[in-house]
Amino acid sequence: MSVNYVLINDDFVLKQDASILISDLSVQRGYGVFDFFKTVRGEPVFLDDHLDRLYASAADMFLQVTLDRKALEKVIRQLMKKNNLPDSGIRITLTGGYSEDGYTIAKPNLLMTQSALTFDKAGFEKGIRLVTFEHQRQLPHVKTIDYLQAIRLQHFIKQNNADDVLYHSASGMGECPRSNFFVVTNNDEIITSDKNILHGITRKKILQLTGFNTAADAIHPEQITSVKEAFITSTTKIVLPVLSINGNTIGDGKPGTVTRAIFNRLLSLQGIK
Repeated sequence: MSVNYVLINDDFVLKQDASILISDLSVQRGYGVFDFFKTVRGEPVFLDDHLDRLYASAADMFLQVTLDRKALEKVIRQLMKKNNLPDSGIRITLTGGYSEDGYTIAKPNLLMTQSALTFDKAGFEKGIRLVTFEHQRQLPHVKTIDYLQAIRLQHFIKQNNADDVLYHSASGMGECPRSNFFVVTNNDEIITSDKNILHGITRKKILQLTGFNTAADAIHPEQITSVKEAFITSTTKIVLPVLSINGNTIGDGKPGTVTRAIFNRLLSLQGIK
């Protein structure tokens, strides 16, 4: 087994020796925030954007990041050097801390883990099948560690012969538990949900792309059956075509040309060959 280090507050420890106390609010109440980014050939991808979101999530949850930004970036580099994993995923978690009464926020624990991560381009061609479910996450703009509903619905997803779930609510189609959702209309307008969702970093980069007609707007359920293409985005998936929703085929049931063009632009932007 290869040696792998993690960070717990100020200490680098071996992964198999890492632990926190059960009095932590992350254990007692599921209270905490996190962010996750990739490294490609030894360089973090979109690190500034991920740290912006981490600090914003922490502030919304009244959690103080124990390191300032410069110190946190230094620790990230130290972990990367110790583990020597050029292509990886790094997760930074900020917990609610060791609470005396199991309910009051305490001094947060800062946790950082790194694991090998390689991107398989073949996944793009396979695409993904979604099933919809009416649900609205609490504090959708905050990247919390609460994935209760998403995990609970895994049985529902399998029952419906799907790969993941797409949440919807009164404000329209929303997001998948770990991905943002986009549609491509018949006139090649690319629309992503705009309200009550987590603003993903990949989503942000797509909205900034030149040469595409993109918009953040409401996506209504009745639009789904008539869209030309659909896809989801995330740090790990990058861009993944949606081939069907609720058993209904999207487009011709294959990755679309607009989706493929965005995928290729994102690969180039992230330095993935």
